[in-house]
Amino acid sequence: MNELARSYENSVSVIIPAYNRLHTLKTAVSSALQQTHPAMEIIVVDDGSSDDTARWLKQQTHPVRSISQENHGVSHARNRGIEAAKGTWIALLDSDDHWHRDKLFKQIQLLNCTADARFCHCNELWFRNGKRINQKLKHRKRGGYIFEHCLPLCVISPSASVIHKDVFSTHGVFDESLPACEDYDLWLRITSKENVAFIDEPLLIKTGGHADQLSQKYPIMDMFRLQSLNKLLHSRSLNSLQYSQTRQMFMKKLKIVHKGAIKHRNSAVLDELAERYVDAESMHVLSSD
Repeated sequence: MNELARSYENSVSVIIPAYNRLHTLKTAVSSALQQTHPAMEIIVVDDGSSDDTARWLKQQTHPVRSISQENHGVSHARNRGIEAAKGTWIALLDSDDHWHRDKLFKQIQLLNCTADARFCHCNELWFRNGKRINQKLKHRKRGGYIFEHCLPLCVISPSASVIHKDVFSTHGVFDESLPACEDYDLWLRITSKENVAFIDEPLLIKTGGHADQLSQKYPIMDMFRLQSLNKLLHSRSLNSLQYSQTRQMFMKKLKIVHKGAIKHRNSAVLDELAERYVDAESMHVLSSD
């Protein structure tokens, strides 16, 4: 392979969705610009920001470029960036996160040494309101064929991922009908078929505690996980073991959400569960509450 072809094979497009977070976006972009494996391009998708994001983006030069759109949510913004990307690899970066300077170098290096891997993620450090917090055991990261490990909750951060662009052609992009847990949904589709490379180093710094985080807006996140699991069960893409694991997790989450809705007298959630998911089997499980 000549040098030009090798350069393209290792080329990375960084996709950053942004919505009214200029104060953190600058740090995210700076961390992408400082990578020891330089990105081919850094695409910031301005998802209808009303702060100074648009003006700041106009001042940026190559390799930073921007796409502007009306506010459609993070999934639509990421998908537009992926569609516009020219690189072989897609590195997702949220506007409130930032990278260690060797992140892309180490991930591309590992992917080049792992013949059957088209997806790589890394470990991370968490900060909330400026203070370091520890991950719980349930958030433990790992590599390999990790579909079962991904069923309980999202254990791969979008900002930790580097994904071959062909993976999106194979497994689809982010589901824009999901206002949250869209990453959980996509990772399940991918990990049901793909080997995942993993670097057990904290090459990502995640920040939390923002008032606009989706976990603040949608307190019952398992409602979206149920939607994703139900879709997967009807996809006919799982082998028999994966189907059994997915069905078991679906029923577990359905029972948890149902029990919580009864406790808090949330009739809207109960009505939605009944409309979407209740069949003979689930009625038997829920009746044991």
